[in-house]
Formats: sequence, C-alpha cells, structure tokens
Amino acid sequence: MDYENVTATFRRLAIEAGTAIMDIYGTDDFDVRSKSDESPVTAADEAADALISAGLRATFPDIALVTEEQSATHGQNVSTFIIVDPLDGTKEFVQRRGEFTVNIALVENGVPTRGVVYAPAVGRLFYTDATGQAVEETGAFGAEPGPVSPMNVAPPSGALRIVASKSHRDAATDDYIAKYDVDELVAAGSSLKFCLVAAGEADLYPRLGRTMEWDTAAGDAVLRGAGGTVVRFDDHAPLAYGKSGFENPFFIAAPAELKLEA
Repeated sequence: MDYENVTATFRRLAIEAGTAIMDIYGTDDFDVRSKSDESPVTAADEAADALISAGLRATFPDIALVTEEQSATHGQNVSTFIIVDPLDGTKEFVQRRGEFTVNIALVENGVPTRGVVYAPAVGRLFYTDATGQAVEETGAFGAEPGPVSPMNVAPPSGALRIVASKSHRDAATDDYIAKYDVDELVAAGSSLKFCLVAAGEADLYPRLGRTMEWDTAAGDAVLRGAGGTVVRFDDHAPLAYGKSGFENPFFIAAPAELKLEA
C-alpha cells in the first residue's frame, strides 16, 4: 500500500469537501430531508460525498469503497476497504453548532490503519501520516501541508476528563461515566470526540448508542495513531470493521493504558 498517496489523497479530498460544505453552511437557508432511518441529510452531505467518492474511485479503483450516502455500498462483504462519512454530525451542521466533520478512513483486514478527520467550521484537521502516526495540522490547509504536530494520548493520571456526545447523551452513558472519578465532563459533536482523546484533551469517550462504521473509522484510526484504542463495551475486545451491515456495537475510546471499568 502506498501510504504516502493515501495520506495525501485523503487530506486533499477532506479539505475540498470541507470547502464545499462550508459554501452551503454559509447560506441563509438549506433544505433538510430525512433518510429512511429518519436521520437528517442535506445538500452538503451529498455534495461532499460526490466529491470524495469521485476522487477515491479515480485514485484507488481497486479498493472497495463504502460511504454513508450510497446505500448500494452497504451490502458489501469486505475486510479491506475505504470508508467515508462525508459529513458526520449533520445535526450539528443543521443547528449551526460547527462541530461537524469530514471523515475518510482506510480499513485493512478489519483494522482502521489510516484516516483523516477535518472539522472545517472550527478549523481543526487531524490525520495519520504515512507511518501511521496521528498528527494535527495547523495553518491555512492549502494544497501543500502546513506545520504538523504529533498527537499523543494523555497518560492515565487521577480524575478523568470524559467527552460525550452533544446529540446522543442518555442515562446509560451517564451511569457508566459515574463509575469513574471525573474531573471534567466535555460535550462535543461528531468524530471530534475521538480526536480530543487522541490529542490528550480528553481521557475517555464511551458511546452507548447506535453508530455505523463510517461514523467511527477515521476517528478510530487517528486515535490508534496517537496511542489510543477503541474497544467493544461488552467485552473490551478491539472494535473490528467490515461487520455485516457496517453497524457497530457500543464502544469505549480511550488511551490504551487506561484501566476501563466493566
């Protein structure tokens, strides 16, 4: 696998998709429709998906592609593939809260090994470099990469900073969080939660709710590249990808060395 090409292509397409999304985000009004599962979709989701899909198919024609906005891709039985959520956090987008992301990941043999998470409205860009190290890029996010800083999870020490969903918080999540000594509870949207843990800005992200692999793969790759892990909630086994229907079980994202409560 040419990881230099993977990194460069994922980064470029995420930034281009972010520009397309922000063009629509900046308008006075945009239509919001409901998909068959009642989740919202906008023209921004569709524009970003078309751009990313075309770029990936042109560059990696021999790698299977799974993307949220194309239901025809959801029936594949694959273990190595590229998976896309062109606009994660559509509810954040619709409510103009800014914490939405573009997500592209490479999964190899069931493991997300490379990924990019771009939050255009808040100006943060996270990705794995060619070696698999997670980095955050700063600057103008132009055609050429700007300065990058390696990302590393925070070593476990004392009370935890726990990040949870703004849109999907529930009593079961609160009950699990209560098992820990909590220093701070941070609310965040979309796959940014993985990146906050990867950047050492949070220590734990539990998700006791329905998610799909395209929601998690890119953030999972970034967190793994920073020394973190994503495990199943039930048995703490590593979260695997390429599952039937690409649906996830409940999971916990954390530094690999953090002792997790049952």
